[in-house]
Parts: sequence; structure tokens; C-alpha cells
Amino acid sequence: MSVFRNQWLCFPLTQSLFSKLLPRTYASVLSTRLCPVLCHSVARSTCSSDGARQVVDNMFDSPKVTILKQKMELLGISLENSCLPGQYHNLFCPKCKGGELKERSLSFHIISDGEFAMWRCFRPKCGWAGQVFADDKELYSGVCANAKSQVQIAEESLGLKPLGPKVVAYFRERLISEKTLSRNAVRQLSDNKTVIAFTYKQNGFLVGCKYRTMEKRFWQGKGTDKILYGIDDISHASEIIIVEGEIDKLSLEEAGFQNCVSVPVGAPRKVSSKVLPPIEKDTAYQYLWNCKEYLDKAVHIILATDNDPPGLALAEELARRLGRERCWRVIWPKKDEFSFFKDANEVLKYMGADALKKLIENAEPYANAD
Repeated sequence: MSVFRNQWLCFPLTQSLFSKLLPRTYASVLSTRLCPVLCHSVARSTCSSDGARQVVDNMFDSPKVTILKQKMELLGISLENSCLPGQYHNLFCPKCKGGELKERSLSFHIISDGEFAMWRCFRPKCGWAGQVFADDKELYSGVCANAKSQVQIAEESLGLKPLGPKVVAYFRERLISEKTLSRNAVRQLSDNKTVIAFTYKQNGFLVGCKYRTMEKRFWQGKGTDKILYGIDDISHASEIIIVEGEIDKLSLEEAGFQNCVSVPVGAPRKVSSKVLPPIEKDTAYQYLWNCKEYLDKAVHIILATDNDPPGLALAEELARRLGRERCWRVIWPKKDEFSFFKDANEVLKYMGADALKKLIENAEPYANAD
């Protein structure tokens, strides 16, 4: 049966599967270069002559391929010595870990000249795909000795640097300490002292970045993975908290909760009246499905979204997908006679960490929260 399940990994790979990932300069000629996707046991076989194979073997230690290997390690893809340029290889996907069957479901390819690498996971519930290039000048300085220096290089390539006094003071006003900022690797853009960078990491590796100005303008870095912010903090948690923004995640940490993640994008204006779409078409909430294996472990999910119409709509959409029976919701208290506190950071700022902690601990079952 296991042979039958993995039989699809041995099918020839057509250009269409990677067409959206390829630069146009390569898309027109790649059809003449493509080799079949081979099972790992024969991954070292080639489609070229002996002379061409020797060139490919030599390419494995070239500066460009060394850079690609380094970038792959940052994403959690460990390249084996058999991963030669110009060939397709089946590796373990760092996102889905091959599912229950532990399949080598990640089809990986380095273009024969070492200019770029591309990959796609062919497990239907994963589908992680992407590409990296070997043309970042910052990465030509050599191979790093350990993961820590690799992350530093990745941050440098994004133009990130440690927080300056102005940004630290901005967070201090919101009662978020430098210790919390450091643990969550919050940075700022090196060429703009007012742009905060929330680094998105998975398995300790930098996989993207979201930026915020002090005037609350947001954008995500190109290629940022659609995952929950702080995903590593819930890797072994049976109880998790989901908030609406990165600063709220940091606020919950100040109240003693590290088992917290934030959605990476804003809340919807209202709850959709449509039936839930299939996972592959649920694009607005793809970050949930990309983190499904983390969320499936949770038996108790506390929704601490903003106390406004979009925030309430987000809570409902999350509960629809995660299951109302395992969801609880935080009820934010009154601020004055006419209004309520909006979110975790506002409660932290005006009521303190102990008050925020009690609100989380007293969350109500979602079905009873209305």
C-alpha cells in the first residue's frame, strides 16, 4: 500500500506545475530541461550525458548553489549531498512534515546554472511552494557557522536592524518591555526609524516580515508566508490564544501568556453569509490551513479579537473554521459609561497586566458569549 500511496511522486513533472513560480526568461526554455520527478531512492540519476553530469556535480559546491543551500536551511529545507542542480528531488516538507505517512512530498529543483531554486509540496493539505534566487549581494560573504548567524544575515538582507530608542519608547508607552520585544525578534527598518518590523518565524527560521508605521499603516514583505504570527509559541500547546494584531500578542506575553498567536491580516468587515469554501479556495484564511497541524493539537482556543464589528466578525469566522465547541471568547470590560476597551493592549495600558490576565482566564465558551 505504501508503494501505491507514493506512486504519484514518480510521475513526470510538467512545466505547468511550476509555471507560476518561474521567471519569464526561464519559462520559455525550461521545457527542454525538465527531467522526471524521481523517487528519492533514484534521486541521483540524471537526464544528461556523463560530461554534463560532471559539470552538474561541480556546480553543487559553486558559490551560487552554496547561497541557495544557505537560504533553504533558513526555510527549514535541508539539502542533502544528492541534491544536484538540474535535477528534481523529493525531500521532506518542513511545513507539513510529510503528514501522517511521513512522505517525501516536497519536489525541489535547482536550475542547472544555479541561478535559483524552486519547490512545491504535493500533499493536497499543504501545497507550500516558492522560489529563492542566488543574486542577493549581502549573501555572497560566505557560509554562516550556525543558525543564529544565518538569521542575522536574513535580517540584513531585508534591511532590518535592532530597535532604536524611538521605537523602544513607542512600545514602552504601551507597557511592552524590551525583553518581550527581544524574545519576539521585533526589529525596525534600517533606513527608516519609524517603521517597525514584526519578524515571522517558523521552526526558528525567518519566513517573512510584516511592517507597521507608528501611524498604523501596515504592509507585508514580498514572499512572506501566510502563517500565524508567533507560531513557534504554540507548537506544543493544548491551549492557545488568538488575537488580531502583533502588538496584542506582545501584550498577552506581558500578562504571562506565551501560548498566543496573531492573525497576519486584518479582520473582515462582516461575517460571510456563504458556506465555508474548500480549504484550497479559502484564501482569506489560508494562514489557518497553513498552520493546521499546530491548531489541531489545541483542545482550548481563546479568541481575543478586537471589540468592534470587524473584530467580532473575525472571531465568528475563526470559530466557524476551528470549531465552536473548542473556542472561548474574551469579553472586554467597559472603559466608561459609553464605551468598552477595544483590545488586549488597551487593557494592558489602562488596567495593567493582572487585569488582562484575569480577562483571559475568565473567557467564556464561545456559544455563550453573545
